[in-house]
Amino acid sequence: MCGIAGIFHCGTPKPVDPLRVERMCDALAHRGPDGAGVWTAPGVALGHRRLSIIDLAGSPQPMASADGRAMLSFNGEIYNFRELRRELEALGARFRTEGDSETILAAWQQWGVECLPRLHGMFAFALYDLPSRRLLLARDRLGVKPLFTARLSDGSLAFASELKGLLAHPLLRAEIDPLAVEDYMAWGYVPDHRSILSGVEKLPAGHYRLLEHGREPAAPVQWWDVSFAERSQGGAADLGARLLHRLREGVTSRMTADVPLGAFLSGGVDSSSVVALMAEASPQPVKTCSIGFDVSDYDESEYARAIAQRFGTDHHQRQVSPDDFAEIDRLAGIFDEPFADASALPTLRVCALAREHVTVALSGDGADEALAGYRRQAFQLREDRVRALLPEGLRQTVFGAAGRLYPKAGWAPRPLRAKTTLQALGASSEEGYARALAICPPDLRDPLYAPDFLRLRGDYRAEQPLIALMRAAPARTGLDRAQYADLKFWLPGDILTKVDRASMAVSLEAREPLLDHRLVEFAATLPERMRIRGSQGKWLMKQAMRRQLPDEILFRPKMGFVTPIAAWLRGPLAGQARAVATSGALTRTGWFATDRLRALAEAHIAGRSDHSRLIWQWLMLERSLARLGAG
Repeated sequence: MCGIAGIFHCGTPKPVDPLRVERMCDALAHRGPDGAGVWTAPGVALGHRRLSIIDLAGSPQPMASADGRAMLSFNGEIYNFRELRRELEALGARFRTEGDSETILAAWQQWGVECLPRLHGMFAFALYDLPSRRLLLARDRLGVKPLFTARLSDGSLAFASELKGLLAHPLLRAEIDPLAVEDYMAWGYVPDHRSILSGVEKLPAGHYRLLEHGREPAAPVQWWDVSFAERSQGGAADLGARLLHRLREGVTSRMTADVPLGAFLSGGVDSSSVVALMAEASPQPVKTCSIGFDVSDYDESEYARAIAQRFGTDHHQRQVSPDDFAEIDRLAGIFDEPFADASALPTLRVCALAREHVTVALSGDGADEALAGYRRQAFQLREDRVRALLPEGLRQTVFGAAGRLYPKAGWAPRPLRAKTTLQALGASSEEGYARALAICPPDLRDPLYAPDFLRLRGDYRAEQPLIALMRAAPARTGLDRAQYADLKFWLPGDILTKVDRASMAVSLEAREPLLDHRLVEFAATLPERMRIRGSQGKWLMKQAMRRQLPDEILFRPKMGFVTPIAAWLRGPLAGQARAVATSGALTRTGWFATDRLRALAEAHIAGRSDHSRLIWQWLMLERSLARLGAG
């Protein structure tokens, strides 16, 4: 796992100052403390920071191909590199190293951009082909590894693994994109179709860009997608066996490393499944790490200890308390863009704990998206059944009116929030899911904005790209479209961003075996009844894992990696909640109705309502703006 950066002159291939790329790489030193390098040629420079995982001494980067005709700067892991290497050797390729980086170079020289579907893994890389003078920028299928790009005033295109790498370039202007603020207020993160800074883009997951000197930069090209349009045939036993094979395949393929390897363990279904399959494949005790909380309702550590005991793991545990939130500024620095998923802090804590014992850790991320484990997906399935019973016009009239009149009960469990359900039923399937996914839907966030910001935002609404994505999805049903949106929108923007930045901040490589693309592609073909039955999500996965895991782990109510932030913002962090409404960075923007912010904070502190997620959003936005020098 590494950090990459570089500069490419799209017009005349001017000389590139290697010191600029070196400074960009220095900003990414946490991603690669084990080595650094910069390579330049007319019109191009590639930089690299290395975290050594495989072939520890033999694969420095940027790396030249065996014939010197291509150069690579690569972040990630190619899990099938040995199989690819054998295939390429049979075709005449020769290798000087034992790592996966050189395999990418040989694959490019053999197959061009068609090498990408052959790469199984997580990656973002820049590959410069000297004879054709072209630069290939590529990102893995699901967006596990990030890649930011920016067109600069001198006509060059700069790229880096994190926004801070671009910010180290003197020509990048830190100018906030107001539409990114609208996106952030809706979702709690800035999705991959936008960046917090105007002029900065993120290469979308499963896309590449092929750039040439003397030509305008080419638009991203999609090289992978997941389809929910087909259905696998067979009963639960047959499909469960096939799913278990894919689960094992995902886990074992990610256990290759020349450094100590372990796993995150929350005690939930997903991380417990990964640990169970690791223990099955490992001759040594698996090293596991978990985080607990000082509020018992949010603490799953007893379940993690039970799994650790069951599989005889070398288990390590630490607790998160309100005192840890003194590191809000550090979080803002780690993420660069505003990021309001409150589980980022315990994720950082568990990564730091893991790094004390291992260099690589496997996580359970991705199963909820791929196999329908979120409650919102089960609600979507049921709501779509109700939608199918009534014509759209009648639904909008009856449920829409009822939803507007019904009092809001945000404090209640979702099944009791009639207003939320009625509003969803009055909308289309896609609009209803956008409302379910949003932290702050339009009717709640619009009153928070000041008139000047509403003018800046114009007709744009954060839900529009998500709704368009769902409507264009290769899918049959509303559940298919919801899962497609989770895999393509929520997963790279929130979950994978959180794990990448938190793990890389402490120089830890995190791997996601449940996002093996073969598993994701198979899961997308499962009939709905194999994904959700009643209120039970991930139904087939739980059936497939019953020989490995006890029912009290498989079928206990889902908690997720949540934090007791609501209680903390009423207690030890109440001062932070009050201060956000008068924060310098936020008030200077003039974007928000500060009286409204102050009233919501006081209502939360008094216990009259729960606005914790919204307050946390403002806190993280304020810290990010201050660090970016915006506002």
